[in-house]
Amino acid sequence: MKSVEYLVFSVLRFFRKISINPFGFGNSTCFFADFFKGFDKVPAVQGIFGEKTSEVLRLLKVEFTWFSGYMYVDDTDGHIVISRNYLNSGDRTFIYLDLIHELYHVKQFMNGRELFDPKFSYVDRPTEIEAYRYTVEEAKRIGLSNEQILFYLKTEWITSSDLDKLTKNIGLKRTEDLDR
Repeated sequence: MKSVEYLVFSVLRFFRKISINPFGFGNSTCFFADFFKGFDKVPAVQGIFGEKTSEVLRLLKVEFTWFSGYMYVDDTDGHIVISRNYLNSGDRTFIYLDLIHELYHVKQFMNGRELFDPKFSYVDRPTEIEAYRYTVEEAKRIGLSNEQILFYLKTEWITSSDLDKLTKNIGLKRTEDLDR
């Protein structure tokens, strides 16, 4: 078990080395495994893709872009789009958790799921609830406290009442309001 923890923290340490050229122009694309080394060995990622983990990560495209925000899965072809700014300046643990979250969406996309079903609000969308449940389990596994997880979940597009709904939907106890 200690080697699994070492692997996850090695991946988190990797993020200290990431720097996307802020003076570059346009978007750039690469394969996930070429940029995010070692994720094929992370138990949470293996839990998503199983025996096909290495193959999926080797073929999964990642687009680095200048959009304002974090990251998402493009629902036209299932590739991950990541804000260069977020990758350069975001909290490394949160970036790791966001990657787990988005990789879960990649799996949902591969299974033919509708990622952005307009019949549901963001916090009630089944694909989001599943991805957040999985991500929260990984956050707990790497040692985040309930307060740290709530801080992670509180984003600028989730109101306090939405956070209440989301935490209820994913089965996480909310102990206090948090501002991000």
